[in-house]
Amino acid sequence: MNSPTYHRKGFGLKDQVEDELKSAYDSGLISDLKTQGGKLVSGRFTILLAQAFGFCWGVDRAVSMAYETRKFFPDKKIWITNEIIHNPLVNSHLKEMQIEFLPVEADGRKNFELISPGEVVIIPAFGASVGEIEDLSSKGCEIVDTTCPWVSRVWVRIMKYADGKYTALIHGKYNHEETIATASRAKKYLIVQNLDEAKWVCDYVLNGGAKEEFLGKFQNACSQGFDPDTDLISIGIANQTTMLKGETEEIGKLFERTMLSKYGPQKLDSHFLSPGDTICDATQERQDAMLQLIEEKLDLMIIIGGFNSSNTGHLREIAESKNIPAFQIDDPSCLISKNKIRYLAHQNQVIEEERDWLPHGEITIGVTAGASTPNQVVEEVIEKLKGWS
Repeated sequence: MNSPTYHRKGFGLKDQVEDELKSAYDSGLISDLKTQGGKLVSGRFTILLAQAFGFCWGVDRAVSMAYETRKFFPDKKIWITNEIIHNPLVNSHLKEMQIEFLPVEADGRKNFELISPGEVVIIPAFGASVGEIEDLSSKGCEIVDTTCPWVSRVWVRIMKYADGKYTALIHGKYNHEETIATASRAKKYLIVQNLDEAKWVCDYVLNGGAKEEFLGKFQNACSQGFDPDTDLISIGIANQTTMLKGETEEIGKLFERTMLSKYGPQKLDSHFLSPGDTICDATQERQDAMLQLIEEKLDLMIIIGGFNSSNTGHLREIAESKNIPAFQIDDPSCLISKNKIRYLAHQNQVIEEERDWLPHGEITIGVTAGASTPNQVVEEVIEKLKGWS
């Protein structure tokens, strides 16, 4: 957007907010542990940190831009269209800075009527839909766009698919902010959350089926007027940038084999396009570090990150794939006591509590954190564990 009220690069105030950011989110303990190989022995506990975890560059950029925005507009009302990132500590700090979070209605829509013309609106790291940007622009708002460049990279690919009359086949969660924003840039799209859904779609492509059943299954995950009989003839793969890399790759290969089988090698390029690797570097690094960590003999894993954080949830899935007891917590308060923990249960995605979660005797605990988790939060979790060792 070429407009003096659209801000994509911050305000040149990074130096003015740097000390504040370090004080709020950095950790001397974590810095020391990283230089010591990520191993800490305390009493009966051996704590092993993943080699890569916590704040990524895109998250650091988004948070810094939010802090700069308050400095640059000290007297203006500032809104955020969603959580700036999926971390309760960061979002609470922004609220303390009198940055308002736009309420979300029961049906998932945001109440833009609360925003007055000329007010400041921050777009979070996940991005915003085309419709939301248009609504804000029509109000004459100052828009501060902190969308992660990795997300924007996927959008460029999506728009090229539309130009070539390809349907965007998106691996993601249909109700996640990033996927909503990505889908809004597609002319036609279908969202599959996992490999099972992808297999179901591929079976329909090869063998046909009941169109009503298809549309019922994906009623919340496809573009308006979607017709699986015509809109799956030519597809281009895309993804939510925080999904499991291995699953995204497998889904892409599955659709490539499907189109190859249906149309033959000579016509494949007319029916299938792949963007290459569009899982963000930080997500990939944290998943790779997790895969390395679970090769250790771990008694349990603690994964720290917002309960609505996609990349954090996938780290937990990696631990569970190795049958390691894994607890996803969003902050140190979830460690209620050495006899009770509050965590996000994988099977039903609800917050539960478990007693006697810490094994007896000498144990090894793996610790990692999602890309939206500050080092300060990781330190507080480790300090709490040390107190029980």
